[in-house]
Amino acid sequence: MKIHEYQAKELFRKYHVPTPEGGVSDSVDGVKEIVKELGLPVAVKAQIHAGGRGKGGGVKIARTDDELVAAADAILGMTLVTKQTGPEGRLVKKVLVEKGVGIEKELYLSIIPDRETACITIIASQDGGMDIEEVAEKTPERIVKVPVNPTTGIQGHHLRQVMFGLELDKTLMREFSGILKNLYNLFVDYDCSLVEINPLIVTDQNSIIALDAKMDIDSNALYRHPDVLEMHDPNEDDPTEAEAAKYNLNYINLDGNVGNMVNGAGLAMATMDIIKQAGADPANFLDVGGGANAEMVENGFRLILSDSKVKGILVNIFGGILRCDVLAQGVVQAAEKVKLSVPVVVRMEGTNVEEGRRILAESGLKLINATDLADAAKKVAELVS
Repeated sequence: MKIHEYQAKELFRKYHVPTPEGGVSDSVDGVKEIVKELGLPVAVKAQIHAGGRGKGGGVKIARTDDELVAAADAILGMTLVTKQTGPEGRLVKKVLVEKGVGIEKELYLSIIPDRETACITIIASQDGGMDIEEVAEKTPERIVKVPVNPTTGIQGHHLRQVMFGLELDKTLMREFSGILKNLYNLFVDYDCSLVEINPLIVTDQNSIIALDAKMDIDSNALYRHPDVLEMHDPNEDDPTEAEAAKYNLNYINLDGNVGNMVNGAGLAMATMDIIKQAGADPANFLDVGGGANAEMVENGFRLILSDSKVKGILVNIFGGILRCDVLAQGVVQAAEKVKLSVPVVVRMEGTNVEEGRRILAESGLKLINATDLADAAKKVAELVS
């Protein structure tokens, strides 16, 4: 689960990672009240769950009262479009107002789990403030990666590797090592899948401050963190994904035009891969699960068809606990209630497959049968091309 920048900074301060003074508000008057305490200049920052806000006009510096009102008025209520929001953008309902800080140098610092090494990896760069992907592509030598074995935790040599890689001034090493160690502890304590600061700045007063903050917490561990659960902002949820959760369906919205209904996360991943190989793009990840019933299948169809990008649907079911005849009943039930406006390719194998095929064949629906997964992907790709 992602949290807002201002919420991440609350946790940063709890772990003694310094951040600028500031406050959050959902109104221009509220912004003025915050600045009465902070003074000018300030940074006014849109609070949405996406990066690249500055390039989209979601971060503005205000040096006067007029600039402050103009900045708050422009950002609050705007639909902010960035690389990470998609073309539809996100509505900005809150802004973070922070005291201006003199910047001497910008650094990049993040911590992520690395499945390949089974380690927690610290990533740092002298090129803070830029897209780290761009830095990795053009100047990979300016990125420092330090794996930390989670069973031993962060040690002095890890801290030195990062600091020497960043070519930090000696006068900052003690302060930086404390910040990095505290950030690592925050990452572990809160079961994070990402902690990122971009930029982490060296100020003109020769101190270090987290100017930005991004945190993603493993949703499977949220039961251990009630304080983070209280930070959940339903306004940031994808509405279709939120509705799917009500029906116990695992749904993730994607950018393609082939709707997928699959049982099992592994089968869903394989299905998306083979759709790509066939020359099409998946529009969603929808796992109805092993214990789905006809009603869940119907709701899954309704969710897929609510996406206007979908030009065809691939149903790929391996009948185990979810029997093929139950799936077939769900498909027929959905087709009777929801007008199927796009072609549907069905590939199923497993328990009661013959009965499932009989139900579909006698339904009168225009369904396209596939002999195997490759055949199904080929047929649906041809239909949407």
